[in-house]
Amino acid sequence: MNKNETIIMKSKPLIKESVENLKNRCSALKQEGIIPTMKVILVGDNPASLLYTRNKKKFIENLGAECEIIKLPSDLKEDDFLDHVADIVSDPSVHGCFVQLPLPKHLAHINVGELIPPYKDVDGFNKFNVMNLYQGEKGEGALIPCTPKGIVTICNYYGIEIENKNITIVGRSLIVGKPLSLLLTNHNATVSLCHSKTQNLKDHTKQADIIIMAIGSAKFLTRDYLSDSKSQAIIDVGMNQDAEGKLCGDTDFHNIKDHVSAITPVPGGIGPMTILSLAQNLLQAAEKSL
Repeated sequence: MNKNETIIMKSKPLIKESVENLKNRCSALKQEGIIPTMKVILVGDNPASLLYTRNKKKFIENLGAECEIIKLPSDLKEDDFLDHVADIVSDPSVHGCFVQLPLPKHLAHINVGELIPPYKDVDGFNKFNVMNLYQGEKGEGALIPCTPKGIVTICNYYGIEIENKNITIVGRSLIVGKPLSLLLTNHNATVSLCHSKTQNLKDHTKQADIIIMAIGSAKFLTRDYLSDSKSQAIIDVGMNQDAEGKLCGDTDFHNIKDHVSAITPVPGGIGPMTILSLAQNLLQAAEKSL
């Protein structure tokens, strides 16, 4: 590859290499009498959620583990929802579980991370796991939120250094932006966490070595936000539809790809990495159950 050619950070080769290791770990657990088992709680018929959960189930089962989607009606009463979750998390044969978001409006106020004990919290949202992240955990012990974990994994795979780098994250969600800022700080990056109230956003993005987009706004990041160095790496977490109805990220990929050193595509970038991280967390939880 020409040294000036942009690296397209596709997840497929990384996942292909990781699957064999995960299958071996799964097989070793089975020899100990443990079948890694995950349950996904899905409320309602959100089309995106249906697709995401099916993809997660397919990936998990391909490793030799078990994954069951518990589908519940959208008009489920809050008490019944809580009872269902309690029954699932108390099952000793279940090593990992999570509630697929978003929940219907009448359940959206529930902090689902607190419903699942930290050692089964494969999404990494329980306050115990968040506190471990806050205290400096990089991923060796606690269960790390899946998308942040996947971002670090793909950076390592493609040789994108995090330590001593200036990283700008755009988006401060509890699922990506906030835990990611902690995780990258634990890896000795200097992090700017930007959001809708940030003034002079371009000042932040132009100074960054790595820009991570996680705002859910189609093709928001254009060439105007970049430095002239062509040395920046771009991580795109966004999953949007453009004006033509095609899947796209938060970056205007074709507008900027020749003006950066590396960039993740959408689709085929961070989305599959999130599922890989989920599988890694499940096996980690199952191994800890020993």
